[in-house]
Amino acid sequence: MAPVIPLRPTANPTPDPGEKPPRDAILLMRSGGGAIATGLLCALLTKTVFGGITPQGPHTNAGWLSLIITLMCLPFGSMLFALGAAKWFRKRR
Repeated sequence: MAPVIPLRPTANPTPDPGEKPPRDAILLMRSGGGAIATGLLCALLTKTVFGGITPQGPHTNAGWLSLIITLMCLPFGSMLFALGAAKWFRKRR
């Protein structure tokens, strides 16, 4: 029979109340917020400057490109921001 090796106690998993949030969580939230802001800006430009959107889609090529950027940035930025917020809240507990 193999000998049982006792586990070493790990560091305290709960942070101090004054401890800063983890850097990776802040970077994820900042990146996600930037992507969301880019998506919202492109959506606003598509709707106003680039000719608007009809049921068939935007009127101009720039409108189509702006719509594509919007549809990429908003979901991806939301996921990044949510992941960063989850990491931040988990670290706070």
